Amino acid sequence: MTDDARAIRARRVLLFIHSLHGGGAERVAADLSAHWAQAGCEVMIVTQASAEGDVYALHPKVRRAVLNTAGEGGGLRGILSNLRRVRALRRVIRAFRPDIVLGIMATASMLAVLASTGLGCKVIATEHAHPPSQALSGFWRFLRRFTYPRAARVVALTRDTAAWIETHVPGSRLAVVPNAVHWPLPQGEPWRDPMPRPGRKRLLAVGRLHAEKGFDRLVDAFERLAPVHPDWDLVILGEGGERSALEAQVGRAGLRERIWLPGRVGNVGDWYASADLYVLTSRFEGLSNTLQESMASGLAAVCFDCDTGPREVVRDGVDGVLVRPNGDVPALCAALDAVMGDNAMRARMAAAATDVRDRFSATRVLARWEELFDGVARAGR
Repeated sequence: MTDDARAIRARRVLLFIHSLHGGGAERVAADLSAHWAQAGCEVMIVTQASAEGDVYALHPKVRRAVLNTAGEGGGLRGILSNLRRVRALRRVIRAFRPDIVLGIMATASMLAVLASTGLGCKVIATEHAHPPSQALSGFWRFLRRFTYPRAARVVALTRDTAAWIETHVPGSRLAVVPNAVHWPLPQGEPWRDPMPRPGRKRLLAVGRLHAEKGFDRLVDAFERLAPVHPDWDLVILGEGGERSALEAQVGRAGLRERIWLPGRVGNVGDWYASADLYVLTSRFEGLSNTLQESMASGLAAVCFDCDTGPREVVRDGVDGVLVRPNGDVPALCAALDAVMGDNAMRARMAAAATDVRDRFSATRVLARWEELFDGVARAGR
């Protein structure tokens, strides 16, 4: 058991999340539950979706309950579905009798507040994305305004998200707790050989192939940079619905030999080790796990300065570059050109980047969770 695990007092903690089928918040749920179980807490993870298709394995001491309430539905049908979810979760809470119910992500947090009403447990809601970036219906926006002030705490990953909630959801009791960085990174499946090419440098991006990650902007930028930096290639790791569009864009640019899209990999640490520079081009972020991981792996980072996220990880000019305004592709090109073309600058920033191992260590983050738990218990609500 680690020292940070021993610091957590024994409690009964229930985490509620839609699924463990992949994603940053899902991995955080698995990580936190493992830490607390190792520390002697009674821990349960409750999901709506079944365990079939799980990407993240749970610690042997973590209990698992499945509500089997996953599914889409709008209007009256959606309201009835959510009532069933609340009733199902409430039955589990009654049986497990947790001290703390932790909702992971916005909708799960709202349902957790409703399901816990009158049961004597403290509910902590969490926002893992910046709310303005979420496509929530009017129903869910209303429910957030109704439930968050009734939670014992609302946890944001960043100060900017906390400020947004304070303004738009008055009455919320706020706390900021970032995600801990993974270091060293575990090996998993699928394993793919990063296939470094001798004599060539590699620009790396990691994330779901969704529009929000802005990889279309990255391909656009690299198309402009490729003739100027003929010894650099671009790798975009991840999978998602934008694959076909991105592959077509790469083909139109005539860069199939220099831009790779290998898909999702379980040995992402090997790919960080094979790279020379990290790039993040998201349209919006919560707090990027891949950015933390890349810097912990010794990579400088060039990032668009999203409304939240990168600015709380990257120290501009010290361990990376924040590109402003977000979405300005020529500005991104200029920043990448400067760092790609200056080996000494890149090495200096890369050496400083590894400080994220301490700044976002599990020890520091778990201590903040323990402080939060103690504060909730003392508040008596």
